[in-house]
Amino acid sequence: MSNTGTDSDSHTGTGSGTETTRGSAGSDGNTSYGHKPFKRSRSHFADRITADGRDGWPVEPGRYRLVVSRACPWASRALVSRRLLGLEDALSLAVTDPIQDDRSWRFTLDPDGRDPVLGIRYLSEAYDARERDYPGGVSVPAIVDVPSGKLVTNDYQQITLDLATEWTALHRPGAPDLYPEPLRAEIDEVMDGIYQDINNGVYKAGFASTQEDYAKAYTALFARLDQVSARLADRRYLVGDTITEADIRLFTTLVRFDAVYHGHFKCNRNKLTEDPVLWAYVRDLYQTPGFGDTVDFDHIKRHYYQVHTGINPTGIVPLGPDLSGWTTPHHREQLGGRPFGDGTPPGPVREDERVTPIDQV
Repeated sequence: MSNTGTDSDSHTGTGSGTETTRGSAGSDGNTSYGHKPFKRSRSHFADRITADGRDGWPVEPGRYRLVVSRACPWASRALVSRRLLGLEDALSLAVTDPIQDDRSWRFTLDPDGRDPVLGIRYLSEAYDARERDYPGGVSVPAIVDVPSGKLVTNDYQQITLDLATEWTALHRPGAPDLYPEPLRAEIDEVMDGIYQDINNGVYKAGFASTQEDYAKAYTALFARLDQVSARLADRRYLVGDTITEADIRLFTTLVRFDAVYHGHFKCNRNKLTEDPVLWAYVRDLYQTPGFGDTVDFDHIKRHYYQVHTGINPTGIVPLGPDLSGWTTPHHREQLGGRPFGDGTPPGPVREDERVTPIDQV
């Protein structure tokens, strides 16, 4: 999604799962999922919010609003990062309805169907305020400039890196270093493989329009999952002995795997619960403050199964899987590691940002 070259893939149509191509109200572009080749689009709006404001967007507390869908793995990265870094007061949060229509992500969860800060009904309105007649899709995560109502960036690859490195003056005391400079080359290398074959791989499989494309994506996905499982067999985290950006990016796909990707996207060689290493690893993160407390399985399941009508035309949402296992002991602490390094866990979740408890999904 980035015109900065951070993505090697591009995307046509509506196939990203985080992006809609706008049409007339009432048209159903959702039926196109799974009926044309999948490629992920690049971020058209790739301005950066930085400490020095070099793109015209300086870091300022309260100036910007982060727009997410809790259903979306790409947006969920920003949710985890924002919480771990303690940016809740500095960067306000707007949560869209998990069920989008062809006018894009909508604020129907808010009173009167309007975001209370931006005053808009659809995220597309912030895109239009930035660039009139912008022809592309409307994606989350997105950061909007509150005073002007204009979209600043939808560059999902860069947003979380900048939260970790450019917003440091506004981090909470004890915030972890999610992108430590001495480890960045290794983090980048690990993240690239995870992005190509796992983060993006589940979509390539799920939205494949030919048997050949599906088989290629499926094979690459499970080869990479096997590789990651082997890497994590004797180490608690992907790079170093603390949580980093790499763990965040892997987590947001793994946490959706059994609930969505295994069945809905036909990624069904095995469930995550059948890989002892990955199942313990993702439970470890889920039970770490800042991870599981941002996950809303209700939003996740309803979005995928009700929006992707080209794949699931009945719109029936499965009742399973059983989610009770997410809170069972993982024993990964025996591998050592320090989740937050020299820092501390984030505080309690804000009352207005609590998610649906898993026993209510």
